[in-house]
Amino acid sequence: MKVLIACEFSGIVREEFRKLGHEAWSCDLLPTEIPGNHYQGDIFEFLNKDSNWDLMIAHPPCTDLTSAGAVYWEEKQRNGSQGIAIDFVKRLFSFPISKIALENPVGILSTKWIKPSQIIQPFQFGDPFLKRTCLWLKNLDVLTPTNIVKPVAHWHSGATRGGKKKDGTRTKSLLPALKRSSKDRSRTFPGIAKAMAEQWSNYD
Repeated sequence: MKVLIACEFSGIVREEFRKLGHEAWSCDLLPTEIPGNHYQGDIFEFLNKDSNWDLMIAHPPCTDLTSAGAVYWEEKQRNGSQGIAIDFVKRLFSFPISKIALENPVGILSTKWIKPSQIIQPFQFGDPFLKRTCLWLKNLDVLTPTNIVKPVAHWHSGATRGGKKKDGTRTKSLLPALKRSSKDRSRTFPGIAKAMAEQWSNYD
């Protein structure tokens, strides 16, 4: 397969596909952290150079979309940055590639665009953390959990609320919240990356 990992600087997902013998490329405005097939630049510029891909997995920036920043949504809607981010997502997902997976944290996309095909957690794939992540899928099966482990912490400090109760209130989570930089939060967990490569390689 010829696989494009859009908006990925880490190279984590790209390398899992390469381990299985696929031709995989990553593309991001930042340089790759793992040496390999990487185009540093605009994703649509790269797609215009070569649109012949079997699969694209896209990780569009979530700064203006994630519910962790919901307190700023009104301002982002007013200055247009959220609308631009949503249009970017729609443009990626509508690109003429037969199989597409688009990943983003829980946020505005489910109401301003479409509901996700699936919501996954790192602890379902061997990484013991809580970080609810949405997947929008085109001609791909939902991911099957590979190694469910007990979560030990929230991956970032903005998600410490417990589940919503019948009366509408919430209880604070008993698990600690880890402070992570935006770059750390952008990296795909190894277990999820491996599951993507192994399960989405099973297509003719």
